[in-house]
Order: sequence, then C-alpha cells, then structure tokens
Amino acid sequence: MGYFGASTGAAAALVAETHATPPVGAVVSRGGRPDLARERLHHVRAPVLLVVGSRDGHVLELNRQALAVLPGEKRLAVVEGAGHLFEEPGTLERVVELARAWFAAYLGAGEAP
Repeated sequence: MGYFGASTGAAAALVAETHATPPVGAVVSRGGRPDLARERLHHVRAPVLLVVGSRDGHVLELNRQALAVLPGEKRLAVVEGAGHLFEEPGTLERVVELARAWFAAYLGAGEAP
C-alpha cells in the first residue's frame, strides 16, 4: 500500500505512515508541508518522494529541511515551472509520472527511480 498526500495532507500521510501496521510501502508528497509532521519525520519507515514546484520557494525550502531529517530512502523532485498547485501546463502530468514511477518501484512493480 502507498500513501499520497498533497499540501497539508502530505503531513497527514507522513504521520499516518509512522503508525501504520503493516508498514506502508511508499509515500509521495505533492507540494506538501512535511514541516507540519516534524515530530514524526524521523520515525518514517517507507521510501518518501517529495515533489515540489520550482516556483514554490517557501514550500521548496521546507521540503529540503524535511529531506535532511527523513531517514531511509528519500528523494526531492523539483518540477520546473510549477507553482504550489501545479496548475501550469504539463506540471501535474509530471507529478503523475513521478508518483507512478515511485509507487511502481517500491510497491513491487519496477526498479527504483
């Protein structure tokens, strides 16, 4: 099973992952606020993909800070030209590609991205 969370929902997905039994296979955060889960970040067990738009400076910095705290397999993917809501042409499609590859790799259907 994988969890996907966007914006503040990404923090909820990360916190829920730390309590899940059995453990979650992978987590994807889109434009997420992992800082809202800061007390639980070091307990995350699943591989985590943080996807942030290049034009979302504040959230990008928060994700960089979270990346430094998250244990285990993790990656920050920056989508060029995207703002917080990924409304720019092609940017949401890029999120879908990244999330699909991450879930495929960690939920047993592919190789790590």
